[in-house]
Amino acid sequence: MTFDKNPFPEGDADRHALWEMLVRRDIDAFIGQDWSMVENDFIADSFFGMHAHFLNDADAWRLQFPSLAVYRDEWLRQAKETAATKFAEPLREALFRVTNMRDIDVDGDRAVLHKKFNGSVAKADGSVDRLKWQTLYFCRKVSGRWKIAGFVGYMPHPLGS
Repeated sequence: MTFDKNPFPEGDADRHALWEMLVRRDIDAFIGQDWSMVENDFIADSFFGMHAHFLNDADAWRLQFPSLAVYRDEWLRQAKETAATKFAEPLREALFRVTNMRDIDVDGDRAVLHKKFNGSVAKADGSVDRLKWQTLYFCRKVSGRWKIAGFVGYMPHPLGS
């Protein structure tokens, strides 16, 4: 099995497509700092995102991304910062290794996806980037294509830890 194999067969079309969008395409776009690869994956006019700040207390979570433009700018900032970091292992393979998105609830044209990051990526200086958080994505099928309506991200993984 390759490190970037979609766990959902093509016969499970919805989950397969959602995984491709929010794992493969997201990782490839992020590493390439290429927002154009993912910009059409969002419902731009109504998108919003919550930032949990890695805290268990939901009262501390904030509407940090009230628009897609605000989220795009933060996504690009993080992608640029990551690109400037020297890693001791292939970053793409490491990101697939630490990413798990096997819990996808689909009901008609709506879906909730549980994307978890759990692992470390070795840096060239001997330190590690520890990825230990999760995001809930809310998606809708629009004109036959899955799109991201919003999310609650940067939650601790597991919650309550």
